[in-house]
Amino acid sequence: MVKKLSRRIPVPHFLRHRKHSKKPGQAPGTLHFTGEKRIENIQMNLCDYDVHQLGEFDISDIEESKPYLESPSKTWINVLGLHDVEKLKEIWGYFGLHPLIQEDILNTNQRAKIEEYPDQVFFVLRMMSIVEETGELNVEQVSIVLSEDSVLSFQEDDFPIFEPVLHRLRNNAPRLRKEGPDYLAYALLDTVVDHYFKVMERLGDEIEVLEEHILTNVDDDIPEQIHALRRKVLYFRKAIWPLRDSLNNLLREESPLINEDNKIYFRDVHDHLVQIIDGIENYRDMIIGMLDMYMSQVSNKMNEVMKVLTIIATIFIPLTFLAGIYGMNFEYMPELSVRWAYPAVWVVMIITTVFMLIYFRKKKWL
Repeated sequence: MVKKLSRRIPVPHFLRHRKHSKKPGQAPGTLHFTGEKRIENIQMNLCDYDVHQLGEFDISDIEESKPYLESPSKTWINVLGLHDVEKLKEIWGYFGLHPLIQEDILNTNQRAKIEEYPDQVFFVLRMMSIVEETGELNVEQVSIVLSEDSVLSFQEDDFPIFEPVLHRLRNNAPRLRKEGPDYLAYALLDTVVDHYFKVMERLGDEIEVLEEHILTNVDDDIPEQIHALRRKVLYFRKAIWPLRDSLNNLLREESPLINEDNKIYFRDVHDHLVQIIDGIENYRDMIIGMLDMYMSQVSNKMNEVMKVLTIIATIFIPLTFLAGIYGMNFEYMPELSVRWAYPAVWVVMIITTVFMLIYFRKKKWL
């Protein structure tokens, strides 16, 4: 069953509201939040775990994480909200984050990438999900900082992106509990990439519905719907393509923070990204084809109209010719004095019309 197409495909939030970028000419490492305030206060969730235990805590000050960071267990701190720069400076200062990492976390227009620093690996990527109620594409920047004994993650809002990872920790997932922070970083990265598949499915559904709509209707707002869908696909491609290249570079290098045995899992994420990009390229070609399909439908509809008008005009040409002859005001026209001249002209006209209709039918013009 074909789904009913809404009047207009929702335009993503990020396309309706442009974010403010920082002022040009500032020194590298200058901290300036370029996004929107999405939650009231910054929140910090700490997760400390090893093979034998798991502890989850909400902390208000980064100093509260000290006993967990000094223990042999693994520590993951998830920070929600990026608008309070002073609060974030305390966190960054405590962990000694590079100034360029700090700048990139606050720049929510950042291109997806993976960068290696002397004692940290920095991941920045786009989290994308579909809002079921409205069909809009929800986008936020997610940053992950991998250190030797901990992982820091930063979100713009409190959307539960990493709930699947927490669920696995609570259920004693053996590898996740056993492996180091690099495996946790992989799990967080993989969770974000898994959301891309859901977005792909939704985009595929929208393309299918729009194709069916184009084949059955030629509405004036269809080009606008096609372009809105095209903007979604292009943004999706732009967000994922750099991440694939960055992850490929990371796999080629030897990083002291990533265990060689765990690289196979990062390679699996890379394969998923390649699969998604291939799907996006197919979608882009399909959308371009839909525009051609729409123009063909419009052209066909116009041709149908012109054909009908041409047939009508062709039928009336001989009738107009007969009416024109007997509409001339000559005094000596023999037919004018014949009693049955008028009905005879009508009979000729009707026979001519029927003959032409039969001929057009035989030629399959009707």
